This record gives sequence, structure tokens and C-alpha cells, in this order.
Amino acid sequence: MNVLSLSIREVSRALREGQLSPTELCRKCLNRIKRTRHLNAYITVTEETAMRQAQEAEARLQNGTPRGPLDGIPFAVKDNFCTKDILTTCASKMLQGYVPPFSATVVQKLLDQGAVLLGKTNLDEFAMGAGSTDGAFGPVHNPWSDAESYRQHGGPEAESDWVITGGSSGGSAAAVASLSSYFALGSDTGGSTRNPGALCGLVALKPTYGLLSRHGLIPLVNSMDVPGIMTRSARDAATVLGILQGQDILDATTIPSPPGQTDLPEDFDIRQITVGIPQEYHAPGLSRETLRQWSRVTDLFEEAGVQVREVSLPHTQFSIVCYHVLCCCEVASNMARFDGLEYGHRSPESSSTEAMYAATRHEGFNDVVRRRILAGNYFLLKQNYERYFVKAQQVRRLIAEDFTKVFRSGVDVLLTPTTLGDAATYRDFVSEDNRTRSAQEDVFTQPANMAGLPAVTVPTALSSRGLPISLQLIGQPLQDRKLLAVAHWMEQRMGFPQIRFHGDGGGEEEEGAPLAEREGTACP
Repeated sequence: MNVLSLSIREVSRALREGQLSPTELCRKCLNRIKRTRHLNAYITVTEETAMRQAQEAEARLQNGTPRGPLDGIPFAVKDNFCTKDILTTCASKMLQGYVPPFSATVVQKLLDQGAVLLGKTNLDEFAMGAGSTDGAFGPVHNPWSDAESYRQHGGPEAESDWVITGGSSGGSAAAVASLSSYFALGSDTGGSTRNPGALCGLVALKPTYGLLSRHGLIPLVNSMDVPGIMTRSARDAATVLGILQGQDILDATTIPSPPGQTDLPEDFDIRQITVGIPQEYHAPGLSRETLRQWSRVTDLFEEAGVQVREVSLPHTQFSIVCYHVLCCCEVASNMARFDGLEYGHRSPESSSTEAMYAATRHEGFNDVVRRRILAGNYFLLKQNYERYFVKAQQVRRLIAEDFTKVFRSGVDVLLTPTTLGDAATYRDFVSEDNRTRSAQEDVFTQPANMAGLPAVTVPTALSSRGLPISLQLIGQPLQDRKLLAVAHWMEQRMGFPQIRFHGDGGGEEEEGAPLAEREGTACP
């Protein structure tokens, strides 16, 4: 079996038993990155750092003192998490040349466990987007564009008519789906981990708000941002979650980890679960194939003895508009720190301080970011504050209360679509503006962020185009482990196929020339 397609548990066992060394594994991943460079998944590849960390892990394993289940396991990080002494760009010219003096808490926890950092992944600029097409380093290609299933169904045009990853954590999704990384960190504000996870055939977890520290995650919307976990299985997601969760003195919004084991239970009884089907999630534009999978999984739950009931979340219809207002307001506040004075890009304009500010922000931010800043400042004007911001906060409370009422009625998890359909081609996706695309793609995912609930997407089948279709599970606060247990039960019965790449089958990577570290300081 291809080593790169193993689960975290399987490859960890292989490392401990000496079947494979961390340095060999790291080199295979780096060669895989080189071979799939056309996907544009990575902004920076930290080859020297990764090999050094792999050598240190190898020494620990040889001495019989591994740090944990992730010791020697390669991973990738979305480039809006700070990484000490490693370029951090948010895929924006505004952070050109910025090298943080510290690492985000979640990144540091992984490094402390001996995980091997391969590099920083591509995204929409400052995580504002739903396709990973709007960053300064170019769009990310979905690895399933290279899959046999898509090439066979797409005909002769499939090679040039590639599909998007979704966003904004598309680089992280592409890294895991292309088998260059065993897991990756993304950020999830309105679905930015689950959306690309769904379109790339991954398990992508948005934890309960506050369960993972946001310290070192460059903020988009502080009240909704959550570090997300992208893996190829629910059990792998549980492993990573167990290491990352917990209170952090550097983030006042964090909460203590729930008591009990972090591993998924071996004797989980699905019959003890009640599944809710929200009637409002039958949204316009939902594809027939996604609807078919939704019905199929619902039937599987019922056949297994699970109580399934239809539920109502009446304020869902207002959620996307409410999210847009709150997102723009917090973006306007958060982006104010980027003025060209302390770090990142600074315009040569010197006629006045105000002119330098204006020129710096015009040159540093793309159109999408500038539009959200302008909209947010408009919503926050004195004459508009009550009408927009306060009203949106009130509606947000109603949305959260809808979920609370449903869960108090005895429902354990909600089963919904993650996206309207499978991945769009790049050509079709960019034919609409960013605001419209984000509203369409976030319709099923952002309510969980508004309510601070855990949610996970699970791949269920391939579409008629040979691309992944996924469904979402939404759980109660701090019931992340139960949510992943249900996701694990689902994936065991879905029979979702492993990606097979056109021309190489995802085979073993041979030794190649060392990767040159990609410079992220010069935006194309």
C-alpha cells in the first residue's frame, strides 16, 4: 500500500515499529509536494526545517521516547497562522516579508508533539472567499482534477477545465487530498474548513468555539473564527483534536477540554443517537445528487435503528445576510491594524501620513478585502449602527436559540448538506463576483459558526462527474467527540473511494532534487 495514503494511526505504528523512518517519510512528502506543485497548494515549503524536525523525531523513536501519536508525522498549516521564523503572508501583498517572532498556539502544540511542519498553504487573501481563487499567489487546483474518476467522466476537456478546491482553506485541503500531508490546519469562520474539505473528499472538523486557541491565528471575524482540522478520516481528526484542545492563557475565549478520553469509543452504539433533518436546509440550488446522498444517509441511519426526525430552524433564512453584516463589521475593525507602519507592505507615498496610509492599504489589499472594509465601516457608521450591526447581533441570537431548542428536544446531531453540489470548474466559479459566490457556498456552513457549534463534513460518494459529494453533521457544544464518532460510523458505511491520480495512481514518490524554498515575499 502507498505509505502516503495511510491513516495517521497506521503510519504512526509503522514509524514506531521501524518499518519506516521519519526522514524517509518526510522526504516522500516533500517529493510529493514537488510532483504536485501545479496544484499551487503551498505558498512556502519549509524543506530544511522539516528535515531537521524529522531527524529529531527519528532520534526520539530510536531511543524509545516518542512524544505522542503525531511524532514524526508531516503536516501543513494554512498561511494565516503565525509560525515563528517562517514567512506568514495571508496570501496578501499587505504582509509581504512578514516573519512572526512566535508561533500560533495550535501550531506550537503540534510541534511540541513532534509533528513535522512541511510548509504554509495557500488561501483566499486574508481568508475572504469560498474558492481559494482570490489570493495573491494564484488559485489552488483541486487534486480531484487529476483523478482518474474526473478525467474519465469529464472527457478530453477535463485536463484543462480544472475544478476549484473551495475556500478559503483550499491549500490545506489540496495538501491533504494530494497525499503530500497527513493532516492540515485551516481556519473556519463561515465554513472555510468544511467547504474545501467537502469538495476535496476529506473529513474537515470545525470544533466548538473556544475549544481550540485562536492565539496566533490572524483574525478575520474574532467572534466566529475557529482553527479547523482537515484529515482523511474521522479517527485522525479525533487524534489531532485531542492534542489541540484545551484552555490557553493567551486566548481569553478558550474553554477547558471536556472530561474523558479523546480517542473515539470502540463500542459506540449508533442506536442511542437521535438525528435531526432541518427542513430549511432544502435550499434553492441544491443539486439532485447531493439531495440523493442526503436521503441515502438518512435511510442508513433509520435502517440502523437511529431515530430520525425532521426539525425546524426558522431563522436560518436570515443567517447568510446576518453573517455578511457581522463579518464585514469585524473585518473593518481587524484590518485597521494593517497601516504600513510596523510590518508588511508600506507604500513609498510620502506626501503625508494620511496619503501613505491610503496608498498602502490600496496597494496591499485586493478588491475583495477593500469591499468588505468599506461595507463594514458603512454598517458601523453612527446613523447605521443600530439598523445593521445591532440588528444582526439580535438575529444571531435567534439563530443560536433555534439550535438550542432543537437540541433540548432530544436531537443529538443534525444532518445537512455541506455544499450545494460538487466542485465547480474554475472558469464557472470566477464568472460570478466574490460576494455572490461566498453567499452561495456558505449557506449550509455559516449557521454553525454563528452559534459556536461543532460541525464536521464527511465525504459520501462521487458525483456523476467523478468528484466528491459530502454531508455535514452539526453537534451540541463540546460534543465534538460524539460528533466524530457519528462521522466515523458514517464513513465506515459510505465506501468513499480513495483518490486515484491519472498517470501515477498516487504511487510512491521517488527521491528527487531538493525543493527550493518558495519565496513568498514577491507576489505575482
